[in-house]
Amino acid sequence: MQRLLVALLAAIDAAIAAAAGLAVLLAPLTLLWTLAFGVTADWGALWPLTGTLWQFGHGVPVEVAVPDDVLRATGIAADAASFTLSVAPLAFLVFTLLFAARSGARAAHSGAWLLGSASGAAAFGLIGVGVALTARLGAAQVSMLPAIVIPLAVYLAGALCGAVRVAWEDGDGGVLDRVHDVVDSWGDWGPVPAAAVRGAAVALVGVVGASAVSVALMTLLRAGEAVALFEAARVDVLGAVVITLGNLAYLPTMIVWAASWLAGPGFAVGTGTAVSPAGTQLGVVPGLPILGLLPENSSIWMLVVVLVPIAAGAFAGWTVRSRLVWEETPLGFAPRAAISAGIGVLTAGAAALAAVLAGGSMGPGRLAEAGPSVLPFSLALGGEVLIGAAILLLSPRHRDELAEERTDRWIAEMTASGQMTSPGQRPDGEEDAAAGAPLAGEAPSHEDTMPLDELRGFRIPPRDPADPVG
Repeated sequence: MQRLLVALLAAIDAAIAAAAGLAVLLAPLTLLWTLAFGVTADWGALWPLTGTLWQFGHGVPVEVAVPDDVLRATGIAADAASFTLSVAPLAFLVFTLLFAARSGARAAHSGAWLLGSASGAAAFGLIGVGVALTARLGAAQVSMLPAIVIPLAVYLAGALCGAVRVAWEDGDGGVLDRVHDVVDSWGDWGPVPAAAVRGAAVALVGVVGASAVSVALMTLLRAGEAVALFEAARVDVLGAVVITLGNLAYLPTMIVWAASWLAGPGFAVGTGTAVSPAGTQLGVVPGLPILGLLPENSSIWMLVVVLVPIAAGAFAGWTVRSRLVWEETPLGFAPRAAISAGIGVLTAGAAALAAVLAGGSMGPGRLAEAGPSVLPFSLALGGEVLIGAAILLLSPRHRDELAEERTDRWIAEMTASGQMTSPGQRPDGEEDAAAGAPLAGEAPSHEDTMPLDELRGFRIPPRDPADPVG
């Protein structure tokens, strides 16, 4: 495919990703504007609100300043008039990340992964600049630089991850192939980087899956509390729909909180609060239905859940080890230890980034601290995954695995020395006397046959004509 066409298609993909995210916000907000305010609504505030929420969904902090007339009408304290919102609804970020990864992989399949990623990021960045310049709210302000850089970084990271994954496996005829050749020249250490990345991806998928299951389980167990918070809000059908959509947008954020709970450190829902397997200490929390899923109490025995990240690490180690055996690349103890360490470090880095995006401030006063703490979450999850991966990767190899390795090495040596031949062909090029005779370098089988008169030490006596039986 022509490089210009690849760049054009990548730019279209980026425009679709940005437009889809904005449309998901703009459509329900337009309906809300129409039903709540009618034809006399201030339509000039619709687009700024949409753009601000789109930026917030990509992790851009929002500075909220409540107007004085609203303070007087609602009775809100003056010290709660201004605060920061940084606990983002990560559904928008995840959508952009996955869409960008798909676009980058398509560009890599077309043979121009770098151009496609750059073109898509440039198009997405231009749209982000347009949104940042036009979507300005007086009561909810975002800084210009983060509003441009953070959404662009999200799309670029997704595009590069998808593109590099495909180009590293299939080749790109350029810089990645040269890097691949350099890594391959490391000998036994060559498979270490790719195996570590693959193992970390498997471990993260396992942790995310277990966290999603835990959120679903809490939804079933504490559905009554969530419904009670819906009823306490005293909203109409339209308000209930808006609240439900907002809770769904925060579902990936809650999955990150659940992952921190499974890892052990837990998370906070306000200053001085803690929700962890070792215990729950909550004060007054906002009346959001999604917060009704928080456990009211826990026991020290709940710390057994830390086995879940360890199991995810063990599964990652088993996956990596199985692939190494399948690819006939047996490694020594030191490279396997490096793979285990790489899986733990990469998992810890991903956990730290998720904690930054899913934590921060969710309101004034004591709500300025919410979500998982970055350092405890990353260290705990990375360490637990490292333990599980090391158990599988550093354990002694099974005798069947060693026998398979010896067999592969023996076949390679026989092939190199010319002793492995085709059926019916001797190493010197002459035909065997019998097609079924065992070949050089081949163990005889109970099914092999040969003429009886060629058996050493065995002679068939001549038939006696006078013998009626013989």
